[in-house]
Amino acid sequence: MGRNSRAAEGVGKRQRGVEARRSWGRGPAPRLTSALVLVVLLLAGCQYFARPPAPVRAAQVTPFSIATPGGDWPGGWHMEAVPKLRKPSSYRLVENGGATVVEGNADASASGLVQLLDIDPYERPILTWRWKVTQPVAGADTTRREGEDAAVRVMVSFAGDIGSLPFSDRLFFEQVRTLTGVQVPYATLEYVWGGGAPKETVVLNSYTPRIRILLVQSGPQPLDEWVTESRDVVADFRRAFGEEPGRITGIAIYTDADATGAWSQGYFGDIAFLTRSEAELRTGAERNTSTGY
Repeated sequence: MGRNSRAAEGVGKRQRGVEARRSWGRGPAPRLTSALVLVVLLLAGCQYFARPPAPVRAAQVTPFSIATPGGDWPGGWHMEAVPKLRKPSSYRLVENGGATVVEGNADASASGLVQLLDIDPYERPILTWRWKVTQPVAGADTTRREGEDAAVRVMVSFAGDIGSLPFSDRLFFEQVRTLTGVQVPYATLEYVWGGGAPKETVVLNSYTPRIRILLVQSGPQPLDEWVTESRDVVADFRRAFGEEPGRITGIAIYTDADATGAWSQGYFGDIAFLTRSEAELRTGAERNTSTGY
């Protein structure tokens, strides 16, 4: 190949790169929202923090309560972030309420913890967890890109046939893969303690409809109190996406305040996917405990 041909090819590659970046609509480089950073880095399994070279997808979420406060992350939990793009949030195992839980702190930052999974949502459709907000995000509004921060959020990723998606979605996935080197999950459902809309509101991510946000709690109250959640992920996925869910491929917890530049703090207790019978037994046991029987 001659010098002029190589020069022309180089110009062409640079021009295609510029056009790809412009397609994000944010000038010379994409401004990744906290939700997008979470999906791409946490649930796609991009290596920015050290973790096993071949992570195993677990059949159940490893509980934080089996760990020691101040110790290592249990099971397959590991941290993910992109320090070059976002200041990472900080996480640590602490004792709170008589159990080991995760404390998340964000100071104009965004990162999280993830565990890769392989779970059939029809066998274990009930997702349960505990969370607590001690410092809500000032100005948080889940419906606006500029306010889409949360002290606590739990995200679930699902497998599916990416080739069946509309061209615009496949193009977006390819742009993310080109820019980050990882593949966005087929679909991702966020459970958020957010603001700007009532509970049970479903919000589409501003970059891609393959990320749907469900407000489980809205507003700062109750503050500094543990709240136990129980969600039917199959029903929630159907409502959010209008289709049937594929296998569950990962779960992540996240404390962020990068969009608003604020500070936030939240806590996460154990997370589990239960069968319907297990969920009924747990509900019955909790009811008996609360009534003193």
